[in-house]
Amino acid sequence: MSYIHFDKKHLTNLSFALQKEFVRTNRSGSYASSTVIGCNTRKYHGLLVVPQPNFGNENHVLLSSLDLTVIQHDASFNLGIHKYKGGEYNPKGHKYMREYITDPIPKITYRVGGVVLSVESIFSDKKASMFVKYTLLEASSKTIFRIKPLLAYRNIHHLTKANTKADTSYEEVNKGTKMQIYPGFTPLYLQFSKEVEYVHHPDWYLDFEYMKDIKRGYKGHEDLLAPGDFEFTIKKGESVILQASIEEGTPTTFTRQFNQQVKKRIPRDSFKNNLKNAAQQFLIEQDGNTKIAAGLPWYGSWGRDTFISLPGLTLALGEEKRFISIMDTWVSKLKNGFFPNRSTASKIDYFSADTSLWFFWALQKYIYFTKDARKVWRKYKKPMLAVLEAYQHGNDELGVHMTDNGLIYAAKENVPLTWMDAILFDKAVTPRSGYAVEINALWYNAIALYQSLESQFGKKTSDETINLSLDLIGKSFLETFTDIKHNYLADYSNEKEISWDVRPNMLIAASLPFSPMADSLKKFILDVVKQELLTPRGIRGLSPKNPKYKSKYEGNIEIRDNSYHNGAVWPWLLIPYTDVLFHLYGKSGLGDIQTILDRFEEVMVEHGIGSVSELYNGDPPHEGKGGVSQAWSVSAILSLMYQIEINTFKSKHI
Repeated sequence: MSYIHFDKKHLTNLSFALQKEFVRTNRSGSYASSTVIGCNTRKYHGLLVVPQPNFGNENHVLLSSLDLTVIQHDASFNLGIHKYKGGEYNPKGHKYMREYITDPIPKITYRVGGVVLSVESIFSDKKASMFVKYTLLEASSKTIFRIKPLLAYRNIHHLTKANTKADTSYEEVNKGTKMQIYPGFTPLYLQFSKEVEYVHHPDWYLDFEYMKDIKRGYKGHEDLLAPGDFEFTIKKGESVILQASIEEGTPTTFTRQFNQQVKKRIPRDSFKNNLKNAAQQFLIEQDGNTKIAAGLPWYGSWGRDTFISLPGLTLALGEEKRFISIMDTWVSKLKNGFFPNRSTASKIDYFSADTSLWFFWALQKYIYFTKDARKVWRKYKKPMLAVLEAYQHGNDELGVHMTDNGLIYAAKENVPLTWMDAILFDKAVTPRSGYAVEINALWYNAIALYQSLESQFGKKTSDETINLSLDLIGKSFLETFTDIKHNYLADYSNEKEISWDVRPNMLIAASLPFSPMADSLKKFILDVVKQELLTPRGIRGLSPKNPKYKSKYEGNIEIRDNSYHNGAVWPWLLIPYTDVLFHLYGKSGLGDIQTILDRFEEVMVEHGIGSVSELYNGDPPHEGKGGVSQAWSVSAILSLMYQIEINTFKSKHI
């Protein structure tokens, strides 16, 4: 049996099946996503979602879905499923589903009377092409398949409506059609591995309802264009492959290409292999550069998320060259000593006080995994120095500067500069202006790393040396973030207040390799985190004892943004948690980490199938929320696995 498996009772239960989503990507930045039964519940769902060069290279849904109808003895059975405005489901093809598995690739098996068939799908690893394989497993009489494509042709963040501007014409191509319903878009090719009959009768289907969007406080109804139907007779044991692509394909090669793509895939037959497969899903290769999508299906490439997720997604899997490739992509974006917070083809946002400091942390992880500190110094001493000098001299536009006490003060009106960056009504939901604890710990750590590498490998020339005092910064750090009334660190401090909210930012501070803190203080911090923030799904953004605590991340945008960093659970924070645990307790902490891993395995079938969600509700049962597959969440669990495996291996060989 497949590691991930849903049977008839799961698939015919809409309240269960509609909560299970999948997302599959390729290196071009394209993706396919829906629920396991194929009913789209978000505007982000679609079978061929691809970047559009003429529209900022942002992802656009071209092909929303494919409805399959089985015809025997003039009786038709539509296997599709859609929800329409008013709550009606039509058709109700889920009632014919018998099995959903993911190994080696997603496969749904249907039974319609005496007909048994399967539908499998897989992306080309590099081209914006999706292959769908239809196989007739059992049939006692002549069987016809009819396939109806539904087209959206719009940005993933928008919805489309029936209109007269759409060009509903088509061109015949080899065993298929070509359509391009709006100017500027790439064309959509739908081609088959055998001759098919295409009947063109374009029509708009109205008021599809996306329940997840409506629940999240967004508009959730759209119209889709059905250009026509493809029909073909299929024999028992026969397979027919459809390619949906932005490039014309060669039908005689579809079967070979499909089989080759299957062989390339990591088998999703275990917890770890699902995570390894998920790690591959975030990689994007464009214009000779490699980058990481922060989350799927709607996040782009983020600097902070990249630096934090990079070690787990690459080094923990033995992919050192990929780490360097992605790091070099981001180094090319360094501007005036600051890395971008977000980066797309059309917009680069530098408003972040911590992203550039996480760059040093990622390099430390590279040294930890590879033991090659010399390479880090040789390749990255110039960008490291540029970052340190930029913080030292300050940047008024970004609101970041070093004060006389050596600490970093970050404040810009209505702009959140830390990772707690939710904005509501043009204001920060979690304002932490001033001296933020993790930023200043990262600052201390960055300086210490640079000075350590310089002392080992540098020539101590004037163009390499950074004139900053760790003694001063460490003393100021302790004076700013500790007092005799508390056995943990303040979250932030400014001229008006000092916040003693119990948040995970002090955990980040305690986890860094270079720190002004004594181990006794780190132990107090870890104890507080265990008591108030640790859950089976990660670390809460705020203690439940705090009146601002929100137990659930659900509802409209206002409700969700207020809970985003005020109670929601973040798996990625398990990275600093385990780093502190290992620093203080060594291998005796392995049991705690194994317990976390054991509990996490069940998420493989909970929200984003085969992956780890962006966040989870603060209170039990900790349902998955946000993006269904998040880079730093997957990275965290792979990092934990690495710690268990490497330490277990060492123990066996001592």
